[in-house]
Amino acid sequence: MPTPRPFEWPVFLAHMLFLLAAWTVFIKYLFPLAFAVSEGVPWTRYIYWDLWPLAHAWLGWALLARPGYTRALAIGMSVIEIIIVSLFAVFLSDPEWSIWRTNWFVNKTFVLSGFVLVLVAALRYPERF
Repeated sequence: MPTPRPFEWPVFLAHMLFLLAAWTVFIKYLFPLAFAVSEGVPWTRYIYWDLWPLAHAWLGWALLARPGYTRALAIGMSVIEIIIVSLFAVFLSDPEWSIWRTNWFVNKTFVLSGFVLVLVAALRYPERF
């Protein structure tokens, strides 16, 4: 019977980041585009443009390819994302539960959870990064 491979945090986190990037593309771009088209308004009306899905995919790729900067990228991007996403505390002080703000909030909750995992793993297991 073959010996099971040890759990690899970078591989797990890379796949999580690819799923997060795909989820973000759906929530931030495809859903708003479909909604705008169904309302007959300009297709860009509800889209909030940014490049975070590409950044998440880049970090996912780095976790698999493991270039020399992987751990620094993981820690740096995690800290930046956690700081940015933590601003949703302002939202919670006076929430507006429209479909767009709810989408944003749900997405940010997943992003925050994911990047807390990335940061903890990068700090706890530096040799694996």
